[in-house]
Order: sequence, then C-alpha cells, then structure tokens
Amino acid sequence: MMALVIFVGKLRRRPVAVDVLLLNLTLSDLLLLLFLPFRMVEAASAMRWPLPLVFCPLSGFLFFTTIYLTSLFLTAVSIERFLSVAYPLWYKARPRPGQASLVSGACWLLASAHCSVVYVTEFSGNSSYSQTMNSTCYLEFEEDQLAVLLPVRLEVAVVLFGVPLLITSYCYGRLVWVLSRGTNHRRQQRVVGLVAATLLNFLVCFGPYNVSHVVGYIKGESPAWRNYVLLLSTLNSCVDPLVYYFSSSGFQADFHELLRRLTAGRGPWKQEGSTKLKKNEEGGSHGSCPT
Repeated sequence: MMALVIFVGKLRRRPVAVDVLLLNLTLSDLLLLLFLPFRMVEAASAMRWPLPLVFCPLSGFLFFTTIYLTSLFLTAVSIERFLSVAYPLWYKARPRPGQASLVSGACWLLASAHCSVVYVTEFSGNSSYSQTMNSTCYLEFEEDQLAVLLPVRLEVAVVLFGVPLLITSYCYGRLVWVLSRGTNHRRQQRVVGLVAATLLNFLVCFGPYNVSHVVGYIKGESPAWRNYVLLLSTLNSCVDPLVYYFSSSGFQADFHELLRRLTAGRGPWKQEGSTKLKKNEEGGSHGSCPT
C-alpha cells in the first residue's frame, strides 16, 4: 500500500513512464494478495476445493494473470531503465506517460487473454468444475482438455516468460555495462539491486513453474510437481517491493519521507508522555524533601 501511495503521488507531481508501469505492477501485486487467501484455503484443504464453485475459475484466472503481468511489467521497466541510461537526454525530454499507459493496457490484455484458458478448460468436458463441492480445482483434466491446455501452457511459457526474460536480460546486461564505465557508485549499487530483484523474480519465482509447462507439453500430461513450484510464484509479491525501492532514487526519497511521517505521528504522544513523567518525578522529589 505504501508503494501505491508513493506512485500515485509521483504521478500527480510529474507523470513519467516508469512510474506508470510500476503503478500497474503494484496494482497487479495487490490483486494477487486479494485473491491469494482462496489458494491458501485450497492448500489447507489438501488441495480440495471447499469454496463455492464460482470462485474456482475466477481465483485461478486472476492468480495466473498476475503472475504473467509481473513478468511483462518487469520487462517494460527494464526497457525504461536502459533507455534512461543509454539515452539520458532523449529520455528526460520525453516523459511519455501516455505511451506507458498504452503499454500497460496491452500487458493487461495480453496476460488476461492467455490466462482465460482457465475458463475454457474448467467449462469444457467433464471438468473438475462440474464435479462435487469437494472436488479439485484446475488440477484434474481429461484427454480432450489436455489437448487444448498443454499447447497453450507452452505458448504462455514462451511468450509471457521466455521472451520477456531474454529482453530483460539484454536490457540489464547493457545497463550494467554502460554504468560500469561511469563513476556514480551509488547509482551502480541501485541498479545492481534492481537487477538482482528482477532476476530473482524471473529465475526463482517464475522459472520452475514455466519449466513445468514445457515438461508437461513434452510428456503429454500435467506434472505432479507443478503445484509445488507454483507456490514459489507467490513469492514475487515479496520480491517486488525490492524492485520498487531500487527503481529510482526518487522512490527511495519518497519512501523514507513517508516512513518518517508515519513514525513522526507517534512523536508528539511520546514527547507528551515523557513531559508528564518528568513532571511527576519532579513533583515526587519535591514532596519527599525534608522540612
């Protein structure tokens, strides 16, 4: 929520492209956290679905959509960061918030369109959705469902993970190379933190899950270990705040200022309490003086 407040404030003062992208990444993370309890209830019920069936495809659709939204927005941010360093004069003269809004809309549309396969699968054939209240949700599939699902998963792994990973690696590789020739060590440290957080997202949080797509397509079945690596993808909501923090010095300044205001809100209470305590001690000492 602090990131949301900061990015909204920055966009009100001076809208720039990277802040538009990071704001959308923040909204994606909040959407994930909003529906994550549905998956937690499922995991606590031994991977059975105890909730109303209408929430099964909805929670799956939003859950998978936010995963790939993160990869797309991280890629867009990497392009923006590379342009800001490789072409600083051109970048500063063109804030381009409108173009960033169009890119953000395209990312939402692309991720949502691919992940709509959840609805296609759940409502086709004798799916787990049409079973009893204690059935599984998006775990058990028939042959005709796998014939549609597995190729789509492979496409998703290539288009929404593989290609963004290659673009991000290229942009940050060039970015690190450009900055290594400079003398701004503080900026270099910030970029290293940004690159590390981004690659942690791609390789640790999303990598194993997308590998399961490739393995599933080759074997012609949904891997049994897919659910375990899917848990890693939820860690991106913990890693993304590092991306926000290392994205720019402006965010760091706004974050520390907001944190100072929040902590300063308790300052007057503490000062008042200490003043009263001091008066009580002084009063007590006067009262105990010998006459």
